[in-house]
Amino acid sequence: MSERRSPTIRRRRLGAELRRQRETAGITIEAVAEQLECSASKVSRIETGHTTATPRDVRDMLRIYGVVGAESDELVQIAREARQKGWWHPYSTVLVGAYVGLEAAAGSIRAYEQQVVPGLLETEDYAGAMIRAARPDFTPEQVRQRVRVRLGRQSLLTQDDPVDLWVVLDEAVVSRPVGGDEVMRDQLKHLVEVAELPNVTLQILPFTVGAHAGMDGTFTILSFPEPGDPDVVYAENATGGLFLEKSDELQKYSFIFDHIRAAAIRPEESIAHIAKLAEEPMWKWRPTGSPWT
Repeated sequence: MSERRSPTIRRRRLGAELRRQRETAGITIEAVAEQLECSASKVSRIETGHTTATPRDVRDMLRIYGVVGAESDELVQIAREARQKGWWHPYSTVLVGAYVGLEAAAGSIRAYEQQVVPGLLETEDYAGAMIRAARPDFTPEQVRQRVRVRLGRQSLLTQDDPVDLWVVLDEAVVSRPVGGDEVMRDQLKHLVEVAELPNVTLQILPFTVGAHAGMDGTFTILSFPEPGDPDVVYAENATGGLFLEKSDELQKYSFIFDHIRAAAIRPEESIAHIAKLAEEPMWKWRPTGSPWT
């Protein structure tokens, strides 16, 4: 089992395997719930990975399905590992742990962002400025805590087994001076530096493209090394985000991302454009007295 595997992904895999074993045995969720003396909704949530199954739950379910021996022992062990807390657990009040768990286990991440630099690519000052602006209700300590979490996640890009990251940024992301001139210039320079990593691909979707396939909003597609772990799409919004896992949803978002990156400027040209903006920012182009300044 991969060392990078998170409790979240273990839970998803375990649930999928328990569902497969139940269906192979030809037993309904209601029948399982009756024998376990629990609700059908609990069994369903275990199978979808939304509830952590205890080792005893798993052992009892497998007994009902007629699964014994080494196969049963392996799944019970996965149940034990799925109960371990991820590194982000102390920050559960400020971050969606489910997303971080999936991100930590992903082999590749494809993302389209319309408004801000993604957390994996942010500088400390940019992250702080963005969070303060987006969440004016946060205390200074809450902001600092969120920034610490974001910076901690960035180790995924440089660890021994780094994630492959492909990001398409709308041109608005590199045109809006979040945090002011100096902070934004440093952020643009940081993007150029990070893009030098062999596992990071960065593209800009220019304004000149006009309407495009990603007009409906920001999203991230997470893919996992194990064949048994299906992709997940995370569509972010102001109240948290939405996880999409159905095959038709995954196909739709993969289709959209392919169209977005095809419309975007090539990676090498994108980096050259960002480097130029760091020296000659777009927000400096507007004449003094412009109604937009």
